[in-house]
Amino acid sequence: MTNDKVIESELREKLDDEQYFVTQEKGTERAFSGKYVDHKADGSYACACCDASLFSSEHKYDSGSGWPSFWLPLAGEAVTIVADSGHGMMRQEVTCSQCGAHLGHVFEDGPQPTGLRYCINSASLDFHDDDNK
Repeated sequence: MTNDKVIESELREKLDDEQYFVTQEKGTERAFSGKYVDHKADGSYACACCDASLFSSEHKYDSGSGWPSFWLPLAGEAVTIVADSGHGMMRQEVTCSQCGAHLGHVFEDGPQPTGLRYCINSASLDFHDDDNK
């Protein structure tokens, strides 16, 4: 088995069908259906595929879009932005910098200080409680 086949096999075992569709096939979960849309606990959000830390609950807000929204990713290069011309529009895709999993898209209609809305699929995330609270 090639490395890609091994990785695909491991991901299919680890992820449920929706998580695989979103992260590996660049899918999108239905609006307001994700487990983290209204999630309010303190902690961090990690990649469902590789567990890399991506977003903090401190930067999460209710955008009304139907998906978890953040105005800032974690410091460093936690996420990568890639031009996405699929579905007849130009958007900026957000991927995990560590494993390349599709997370969602970023838009320029978010709150200050960044003005950005990282619109992220719940299916691409795992949540880790903040141990300090």
